[in-house]
Amino acid sequence: MFYRPQDGHGLPHNPFNAIIAPRPIAWVSTRGADGQDNLAPFSFFNGAAYSPPQIMFATTGTKPDGTPEKDTLAHIRATGVFCVNMVEYAMMHPMNESSGGWPREVDEFDKAGIAKADCETIPCPRIAGAPASLECKLTQIVQLEGKSNNVIFGQVTGVHLRDDCLRDGKFDITTFGALARLGYRDYATITETFTLTRPDD
Repeated sequence: MFYRPQDGHGLPHNPFNAIIAPRPIAWVSTRGADGQDNLAPFSFFNGAAYSPPQIMFATTGTKPDGTPEKDTLAHIRATGVFCVNMVEYAMMHPMNESSGGWPREVDEFDKAGIAKADCETIPCPRIAGAPASLECKLTQIVQLEGKSNNVIFGQVTGVHLRDDCLRDGKFDITTFGALARLGYRDYATITETFTLTRPDD
């Protein structure tokens, strides 16, 4: 089958997210200029550079109340900082709960029963028990084609690694079953990995 996105796909559900999968989940915590905390997952997320370490994630669409900018993006614009927390299998339900289109005054940490801790290098909360957390300083926001599509880039200023996720000196995502986003309402957990030797090793 072939289709042009502007013409539609004719399937019961859009296959786009299912094609680009699995995707890591950025569980992004922020604190607004007024001190209001926010926590939300984003599945268009990845690393962008090694040195200095930089990440990127995209926020798309509007809030259910019609607000054109999601709280996460509004907080980042106002403060210039954010924290990306990794999602483990054991936290799938709290992560899903935090994805709701809650009013701005709702603290998703409290809503989903998630313990928070202070970051070290930025004035922002993080998930206390996350396998890893990346404290980030905003470098740029790029507006994409379409309504309310933005990519946020940040430079990592601090890294938290949970001790039990380190195995033989390596951060091992199989120790906590890293959660990944697929298409539709589907997810996957990573429990096995393998190694390939590159031709120039």
